[in-house]
Amino acid sequence: MGLFDLDFFDEFKRMNKRQVYYQILTILMVVGSALMLWKGLIVFTYSESPLVVVLSGSMEPAFFRGDVLYLTNYPDEPIRTGDIAVFRIEGRDIPIVHRVIKVHE
Repeated sequence: MGLFDLDFFDEFKRMNKRQVYYQILTILMVVGSALMLWKGLIVFTYSESPLVVVLSGSMEPAFFRGDVLYLTNYPDEPIRTGDIAVFRIEGRDIPIVHRVIKVHE
């Protein structure tokens, strides 16, 4: 039983053209809605990646491996001690997540 099982193709062949168009339109609407939601989150949070997954256990017990973090980057909010900072290092694809211990003025 897989995605490309023969029963799937038999059912697809039994559809008339209108049903096929509706199926394609439905898939495009779902993909388009997901893309609009993602872009809306980017605009709303001022973050290029509003959702990130914790990949290591270095932030335990606050965050465990596999946790999903919702990020914001509001320009008018200052960084304070205790905040969680996520940043990228050039040449690395994985963002770094750390807690702010001290803010240097």
